[in-house]
Amino acid sequence: MTMPLLLTPKVGILGGGQLGRMLALAGYPLGITCQCLEPAKESAAAQVSERISGEFEDLQKLYELAKSSDVITLEFENVPVESTQWLSERVPVYPPPNALAIAQDRIQEKTFFRDLGIPVPAFRSVESRGDLDAAISELGLPAVLKTCRFGYDGKGQAMLTDPTSVDAAWERLGGRPLIYEAKIDFDREVSLIAVRSALGETAFYPLVENHHREGMLRRTLAPAPNLSPELQRLAESYAETAMRAMDYVGVLAIEFFQQNDRLMVNEMAPRVHNSGHWTIEGAETSQFENHLRAILGWPLGSTRLRGLSAMVNLIGFFPNPEVIHTIPGGHWHHYGKTERAGRKIGHVTFCAQTESERTWQLAHFPDHGK
Repeated sequence: MTMPLLLTPKVGILGGGQLGRMLALAGYPLGITCQCLEPAKESAAAQVSERISGEFEDLQKLYELAKSSDVITLEFENVPVESTQWLSERVPVYPPPNALAIAQDRIQEKTFFRDLGIPVPAFRSVESRGDLDAAISELGLPAVLKTCRFGYDGKGQAMLTDPTSVDAAWERLGGRPLIYEAKIDFDREVSLIAVRSALGETAFYPLVENHHREGMLRRTLAPAPNLSPELQRLAESYAETAMRAMDYVGVLAIEFFQQNDRLMVNEMAPRVHNSGHWTIEGAETSQFENHLRAILGWPLGSTRLRGLSAMVNLIGFFPNPEVIHTIPGGHWHHYGKTERAGRKIGHVTFCAQTESERTWQLAHFPDHGK
């Protein structure tokens, strides 16, 4: 479903977290109004946009969102696919429901990329303890056992290091569809933020290097150090192939394992992504603005860099002003959320002109979070 070009459109967002908040903030200078449908009592997006309070399955609330939106998007991929399909019969919905369905199920996701000829780790579907034992026999140990659905930030997965770890992992995760993935020895994890408009125009940001701890993204370096043009072109070709196959519209994030000059897909996210937050200050056009441009059928903005960037997630608490203002080049984002251990409260992006300057900034702001 296409839509006419509008000067002051209204965008409906399924979900009301920090990604919705940053979408709304990116929309204001462009004359774009956002409203979110959010079931939780606390909503970071609702502080800067209109809000419809309700469940994603509530047809009355979905209809309220549809009738007052020119286009609908999502900032949270665990929205029922059926709800997006229902909405798409009434108003354009981007990314399309089929992309959401693929991303929600790890077996479907890995199969999708594999069938396109894009490398993925070896994997097996696990429905029973017998399936798990067979997967271990075929793919060996160590490996990762994950739930097929609803896992994020390291939740819903277990590392199987040796035979003694299998029973505990099965006890915790068994009884639901799982995926068994061979553990990959990789040089680093990188991710690509790609965007495709409703008119088929595409744009790409540079590959970035991601650092995780306890399953949660802690730091992103943009662009990834020692990034070769060949690796960038390879990542873009994989993303373009995937977006074309899904008839995708909007921002798509793909996480890769890098092994020398080879990339293997870890997972994708059909939305704006944490590893792209640096684009707010570090690129000519942020991922949030380009997502809005894409879903509205507007020309995409330039993804050209403004220098080097490093994004650090603020986990659990927000630093005090003395810390915030001691490091030059820092841009601070508070999500308006209640502080809680293990929760993303905000992020800081450091902008630099040289690698040594970026290194100095990070050295003076160590890994943050609790």
